[in-house]
Amino acid sequence: MKQEKRKETSIKDDLLFLILKILIFVALLAVTFLFIFGICRISDNMMSPAFKDGDLAVYYRLQKEFQPSDTVVLEKDGEVQVRRILAVAGDEVNLTEDGLEINGYLQQESEIYTETLPYTEGITFPVTVGEDEYFVLGDHRTNAKDSRIYGTVKKEEIKGSVITLLRRRGF
Repeated sequence: MKQEKRKETSIKDDLLFLILKILIFVALLAVTFLFIFGICRISDNMMSPAFKDGDLAVYYRLQKEFQPSDTVVLEKDGEVQVRRILAVAGDEVNLTEDGLEINGYLQQESEIYTETLPYTEGITFPVTVGEDEYFVLGDHRTNAKDSRIYGTVKKEEIKGSVITLLRRRGF
């Protein structure tokens, strides 16, 4: 009789311990993806061919210093976007018929397959990037909504740096 009671108590204890483990795991997972990492679904082809519509970008939220060529997730005008940083504070960006110039030097971008030209309805060039601001462009330069339209991006608008891409379609 005592042995049956011990088994019963043991099974209940084991079940409660398992539920506690699951709750701790879910809490750790939630903290990880709410404060450290984030996931963003790419909803346009403005970063094509590197990022395609439907892909998932995993980004690191705690990075606060960004360099040119970093790919970042940002929120501009209520829209979450993935863009590439091209210029940082103090840099002068100019778009001419020859292409993209940063600090007077024409940029040779081997990963970009389209021309980088200014838009007629966008900002005027040259632009000097202010403190805690970044100049961002999409990789598909002919129709990307980026700093050529809305100007520089403030540091607070950047959610994090992309660390990996999960391709969902178009392998």
